[in-house]
This record gives sequence, structure tokens and C-alpha cells, in this order.
Amino acid sequence: MTRTPETPLPSPKECRRLREAQSLSQADVAAALGVTRATVRSWENARTTPRGTNRDAYVRLLTGAQEVTPHQENPAPALVGAATGPVQASLDRAEPAPEPPSETPPASELAPEPDPELGPDPAPGPEPELGSELSPEAEPEPLSPSLTPDQAFDALYAFCAPALVRQTYLLTGRRELARESVECAFQLAWYRWPEVAMDRDPAGWVRATAHEFALSPWHRLRPRHRNPEPPPAAPADRALLDVLLQLPPVYRRTLLLYDGVGLDLPETAAETEASTPAAANRLLHAREAVATRLPELAEPKELHRRLAEVASAERLHAAKPTTVRWGGEQRARRWTRAAIAFTVVLIGATTLTLRTAPDHYEPPLAPGATVHGVPPRVAPGPLSAEQLALRAKLKGETVSGPERLVPEAG
Repeated sequence: MTRTPETPLPSPKECRRLREAQSLSQADVAAALGVTRATVRSWENARTTPRGTNRDAYVRLLTGAQEVTPHQENPAPALVGAATGPVQASLDRAEPAPEPPSETPPASELAPEPDPELGPDPAPGPEPELGSELSPEAEPEPLSPSLTPDQAFDALYAFCAPALVRQTYLLTGRRELARESVECAFQLAWYRWPEVAMDRDPAGWVRATAHEFALSPWHRLRPRHRNPEPPPAAPADRALLDVLLQLPPVYRRTLLLYDGVGLDLPETAAETEASTPAAANRLLHAREAVATRLPELAEPKELHRRLAEVASAERLHAAKPTTVRWGGEQRARRWTRAAIAFTVVLIGATTLTLRTAPDHYEPPLAPGATVHGVPPRVAPGPLSAEQLALRAKLKGETVSGPERLVPEAG
């Protein structure tokens, strides 16, 4: 049987250039091909490759053989634009692929794409829009070079911080630690802003940093983290959070990224620094552990909805971007001053050592030598005749002897 050759596919960089040349967003391509925006992004990032009919349709779309009309109505700016302010035009507010409302939830649910290794996910009925509680409505493209660094950072923070606080709360179960993790991640992003601004996925960079900080094992040594925080008020939310916190950290993070945030399996594996089969096994074991304790959450769609509800019930609020930037700058100043002080102390210690250390060679003392010309001590033994006579004489003159022996009374 002869196998039909696959359609030649341009390089990922060329695919992105062809898409932008036609003024199409990733969401437009996803809507035309019937896939998710995350899948199109993974194609352009060379993480996955389209196959079969998707590959043929993708090539025809990029080469202009199939015309796609961009969406005229885009609800994302109305939801996110108020948070980004004047830099709204610098971000790509792409509308997710439209789906039948009677069979699948709206795109804002950010449901994960069915994966062959995990089995198809059943389509639930209509549900309220809760996906924005865990992940942004649309992911920002590389920021416009016309923006100042402060404006670009504020736009990224306003776009990602609210969802990141809720994600880290599901990872740790601690409200203050969730806020602190997000602030530290953005402070590090501001410190390394040139690198973050040029990254393909700045939101993913900050998300990975916040998750790693939140799951650091060193937090258990901090005094204020030894006492547990009050659990959620609702019994159902408390039960789900308790099940999540009993999972190993890597399983918990994989479950949150795939079933909560909506990343596909290769992206989840890349962010957790694992292979795709390992990430799939972690996800399956995490789902099984949740389904064992909470059978009503055996369906991935229901689990996604419940994760969003638990995250949104706490009403966690992130700090203002100006406060985070100011805190990052203050932290950088403190570290700089500490480094300068340590350098000055090191230079002073080195200088003192050089000043007090000997500057010439001093040979060691020679070992002891025998002194000549001194008569040796007489060893104990029998007295000679002269010594015996002298001793007898001295004994005889002890009472009336010289004054040096017996002093006279005055």
C-alpha cells in the first residue's frame, strides 16, 4: 500500500510571517481549522506539527488558497481592555474559536484540547464563564516597541496578575503566599525586563516563575507558614482544595496547567520540565486521585469548572503594578548595596592582610647544638675520700661554725 506524501509545510517562523502578512490572528486560524488557539501557537513555536487534514488546510490557509475573514466582534477587549488601559492596542486580543453553545461551553472556559493519550473529553452542557478566573481571555503577543518599559510591564501585569494569584492559591492553599509569589515573579520580571519583553511568551515566563516560587520547599521553614490558613467557607470548595493539596506538587501543577489553565499536553510538559509521556502519566494519576475522593469530578470539564469556582470564591486581589515595580526596584537597590558593602569588606580584609603579612623570608630557628667548655654534671654515686672528709668537717662545725652557717644571736 502506497502512503500519500504529506503536504510540504513551511518552517514555524515562516508560518507566522505568512499569517501576519494576511493580517490574521492565531484565533482566526484556529477558528478556520477547528482547533484551539493553543494548538496554533504550538505549531508556530515548533513544539508540535500539524498532520493529516489539518496540515493540508493549514498550508492552504497560509498560502492564501483559502480566505478567512477576521472576526468583526471581539468580546475580549471589553473584558481585558479596561485593565490594560492605553496599551490595549499593543496586545493581540484574539477571539477564541466559536463553538456550538448547546454542546460545549464558551471559549472563555479555556477547556483543554482532547489529547489522544488521555482520551476524549465529553462535552458538557452550557456553563457560566469562569475560565477567566484561572487564565487570561487571550494571551498577549510580543509588546509593541513604541511602549515605554513601564507601560509594557504594567500591561503585562494587569493582564496576567489576577489569574496568576488564583492559580498559585490552588497550588498552595495560602492566600498571602499566592500574592507574594506573583509579586516576586513580576519583580524578577521587571529586574530582567529586556529578556522577558523579548520572550515569545512573557505571560508563560512569569507564570512558570510564580509557580516555582509558590511550590518552593523552603517556605515550610518560615514561621508564619507553619500555621495553616483558614480553609474555604463552602464544604465542596474545602474538599476539593484538600484533595489538591494532598497531591504531590508536580502532579498538582500538571493538573492545574492542563485542566485549569487550559494548556495542551506539550506545553504542560515543557513548563513542568518533563517529557510529554511523563506529563500525561502525572495528569492521569492526578485525575484518578481526585476522582477517587470526589467521584463527581471524574469528568475533566467538571473539574475545570470546579477549579475556576474555587479560585474565584476567595476574591484574591493583586497589588498595583506601580507598587510591584517600586518594590522590585527597592529590592534591587538593597541587593546592590549589600553587594557593594560585601565587596568593601572583602577589599578591606585583603588590604589588612597584605599590610600585616611578612614581606621577606625569615628562616626558621636551627635545632639545638651542644655547648662545649662546660664540665658535665657529676652523676650520683659514692663520695670520694675528700668529699667524705669535707662532710665530716662541716658536720663537726655546725654548732660553733662560721656565721654563714649558724647566725649568732644579737
